[in-house]
Amino acid sequence: METKKDLLILLGPTAIGKTSISIDLAKKIKGEIISADSMQIYKYMDIGTAKIKKEEMENIPHYLIDIVYPDEEFTVADYKHYAEKYINKINKAKKIPIVVGGTGLYLNSLVYELKFARVEANEKFRKRYDEIANIHGNQYIYDELSKIDEESAKRINPNDRKRIIRALEIYYETGKPMSHYNKDFRKEVDKYNLVMVGLTMDRAKLYSRINERVDMMIMEGLVQEVKKLLSMGYSKELVSMQAIGYKEIISYLNGNMGLDKAIEVLKRNTRRFAKRQLTWFRRDNRIYWININEYDSIEHINEHIISYTKKFINI
Repeated sequence: METKKDLLILLGPTAIGKTSISIDLAKKIKGEIISADSMQIYKYMDIGTAKIKKEEMENIPHYLIDIVYPDEEFTVADYKHYAEKYINKINKAKKIPIVVGGTGLYLNSLVYELKFARVEANEKFRKRYDEIANIHGNQYIYDELSKIDEESAKRINPNDRKRIIRALEIYYETGKPMSHYNKDFRKEVDKYNLVMVGLTMDRAKLYSRINERVDMMIMEGLVQEVKKLLSMGYSKELVSMQAIGYKEIISYLNGNMGLDKAIEVLKRNTRRFAKRQLTWFRRDNRIYWININEYDSIEHINEHIISYTKKFINI
């Protein structure tokens, strides 16, 4: 029987402080960090994604940051493929892989037996449905998906054109709905000495941190970053450019709202996102929660994380 590999996951909502905690933790336990952030995969998108800077890494190797351009496709299946490759590599080097992030689907791809439909991209099909959506709107193609795959439709936002078209593509290419491939959506993996630690804190304090972070992003030049991306030819329609932090600033640059209003909307959208992240994570009872308000330093938080991790992983 294959030996189980070690895997430590540090998760939590945006702005809670995962980056600084993970760096300190990695230094203490000989860890290397694999990002689980669906926005930090994009090059040039640094300020709006709160991407870690080279000098902040403190020589700790980081993986799956800056790996694709903003107009390139990167799926959950791609994430799983690369993350598992790095988990194996880090284990082989006798170090601890620490997956750090807040993208629920990325984390689920590692800790649940998700089946991904191996369907090659059909550009002709995608173009046709893109045109249909341009003429009739996203709701039109969403309604079509609801008729053939109600289960997937429930999981996809009616405005997420890309995922709607992908679900339709899978159905028309294979004759089976996408939900067929996700039958064991909650079947837990059993190939890791798995530790999942969730960071939480008082909601009002978290929201205050989010507001401060947004103000910091504006000071650091978020508006200029978005302007530059648009000038490089990256369209506001791209999945990457529809992300929180980018779509609000694009609205401002297009004259749809003033800067103060855009900042206010960005703060609100980020707070709502953090709330959704926490709701998502609460579904997994394997997560060991740590309320960081109960500690006076990162040092003490990590002492607790390490003493818990030692029950499952030989550090």
